[in-house]
Amino acid sequence: MPLPMSTNAIFLTGFFDELKRRKVYRVAVAYAIAAGGVIQLASAVFPAWELPNWTLRLTVLLLLVGFPIALILAWAYDVTPSGIRMTPNLALATGGVSNRVHHRRNVFLLGLSGLILAAVAGFFLMPRLTALNAEKSIAVLPFENLSADKQNAYFADGIQDDILTNLSKIRDLKVISRTSVMGYRGNPSSARAIGKTLGVGAVLEGSVRREGNRVRLNVQLIDAETDRHLWAEDYDRELTDVFAIQTDLAQKIAQELQAQLSASEKEQILRKPTENGEAYFAFVQASCWHTSLESFDKLKAAEQLFQRAIQLDPKFSLALANLSILESWIFHTFEPVEVRRELARSYAQRALDLQPDLPDAHLALGYSLYYGDREYDAALRELAIAQRGLPNDAQVSLVMGAIQRRQGQWQESTVDLEKAIGLSPNDVWVLENLAYNYQMLRDYQEANRVVDRGLAIEPRSISLWLLKSRLAIDERGDFAVAEKALNLLRQPATEAPAKGKGELSTEERTTLLLSSANVALLQGKYEEALATLESAEDNAFSGKPGGVFEKRFMAGLAHRKLGHEAEAQAAFSRAKEQAEAEVRAAPNDAPRNANLARALARLGKKDAAIAQAKHATELLPESVDAFAGPEMTAALAEVCAVTGENTNAIELLDGLLSRPSGVTVALLRLDPAMDQLRDDRRFQELLQKYGDRS
Repeated sequence: MPLPMSTNAIFLTGFFDELKRRKVYRVAVAYAIAAGGVIQLASAVFPAWELPNWTLRLTVLLLLVGFPIALILAWAYDVTPSGIRMTPNLALATGGVSNRVHHRRNVFLLGLSGLILAAVAGFFLMPRLTALNAEKSIAVLPFENLSADKQNAYFADGIQDDILTNLSKIRDLKVISRTSVMGYRGNPSSARAIGKTLGVGAVLEGSVRREGNRVRLNVQLIDAETDRHLWAEDYDRELTDVFAIQTDLAQKIAQELQAQLSASEKEQILRKPTENGEAYFAFVQASCWHTSLESFDKLKAAEQLFQRAIQLDPKFSLALANLSILESWIFHTFEPVEVRRELARSYAQRALDLQPDLPDAHLALGYSLYYGDREYDAALRELAIAQRGLPNDAQVSLVMGAIQRRQGQWQESTVDLEKAIGLSPNDVWVLENLAYNYQMLRDYQEANRVVDRGLAIEPRSISLWLLKSRLAIDERGDFAVAEKALNLLRQPATEAPAKGKGELSTEERTTLLLSSANVALLQGKYEEALATLESAEDNAFSGKPGGVFEKRFMAGLAHRKLGHEAEAQAAFSRAKEQAEAEVRAAPNDAPRNANLARALARLGKKDAAIAQAKHATELLPESVDAFAGPEMTAALAEVCAVTGENTNAIELLDGLLSRPSGVTVALLRLDPAMDQLRDDRRFQELLQKYGDRS
């Protein structure tokens, strides 16, 4: 005699019978086959359409979410010769509370089963997509220069840079930036260790030997997961064939890594930038100097080499684009004069006229519109065009993030800067820019996290250490970090330059002197500040923009605090003369006008100082620049405080403390410029108001 079935067994038997009757099995199988076909098709087509990698992952996610929905619809409806009809519900038709309960259980179990199956499928599919992206990623390490003439080192760097540039045009391939791989020059790290650090699946290394008019190039592509050589190539060609070598390498690497190469990408890679070999070599040298963003002398050397390349080949559009970017940077950082702005726009336009589809030309125009004209929306449009042709160029995401923060779009800016870090994970300049965002937002925890990540890469980075020092002062009025940083940076370098900074450059030594003096002033160590400033002549400070003015101005502050009024007046007068000369050279530069206002205020010229400071805020209002504009407002607040305009000063400071800016309660408590406000009850209430919030 058979044993009676349990209620649950009967329920499950009924559930599976219902699945069969309602043809849910058939729909599930058909959906799985169709979804698999869609994923395969998307994997092949999306790269060809130049869609970003996340679109494939989104497609898979939508298909997974759609699976349980398809099962529910298959349960509820049936396709009949008469059309789509609701499937008859036998359980409800026969009536009874038990049948209705079983029906609800069936629907719940069906939805739960669909979700579980989709989750299991996602568990296996998503890691494979991520692994596929990792496989389609590469770091091109610095090539070893084997030439007898060590002056050819720039040529090896140029070959590496051009191969990297060609690869970076392939949207289906993640390519790590040049800046992030240069630290591996002469570094014996294994490909596996490099791949893990940079998050890539493959590493390209090689050597270059140039002898006369011939060049020998040896390259090896290495699997970063297994340290296994995927292939190696030797090229022994005439120098005039160097572009053919680079093109061949880019295509072979893309093929080996199974990266889809679109027609437009292939056209860009096959296109020679110039037919003139001498022009190309000048361009390569210029590109090497161009990376020295903080050295005006090196940038001027790069400028001359770019001009030489263009002189040899007036149709060298890539050289024109790079020269335009260089001029924009010089205008922004060193010489904010009209001639630089016009040169940047002219070179960019010439590059576009010669080659309208050159991404670098659109990048150059974007820089010109950003730095030269502050036309942010127009600049972003040009950068979006550039990004389509340079999908792996961290520089594009970096400048987009820089523009967005000036528009006050802090969240969007941070997203783009994070994107730039993903493409250039070892570039401390990008990390520093992201830290600036968090500093302005007064998110000191995140700012320090980013700075510490940069210091792990470059332990003697003066800019990162000084930023970390400023964060501690801004947040807590704490000088311990500053003292540690200054002591560290004053000591001779012990690690190899590949690990971190070697000896400080002239510009960095100037920055260190000024920072040391500024910290001493905030600490009330006026004699120490004065000794630091007087340890070098004025011309030693000329390498840093505004350096001579800051030296003279801070000397005036120290003398005044020490009761040396005659010396203070003399120092402030020299600071004023320097500021006036700088304003005459660039009358529309807001920071130079603000500096002049600060000097006038210390000399007791109240009306002239306030007028000059207001002029600076008109040249660069916060409504136009949410990143640098607050500095001009802070300068006006300082001038008002020094000249006895307490009400205006406190109102301005209240506004700055209420929105993103570099002004903090801790800094105001230390700043000598605020001394005349200290006994004002309204100032005390202001500090208490925002101090309680923090």
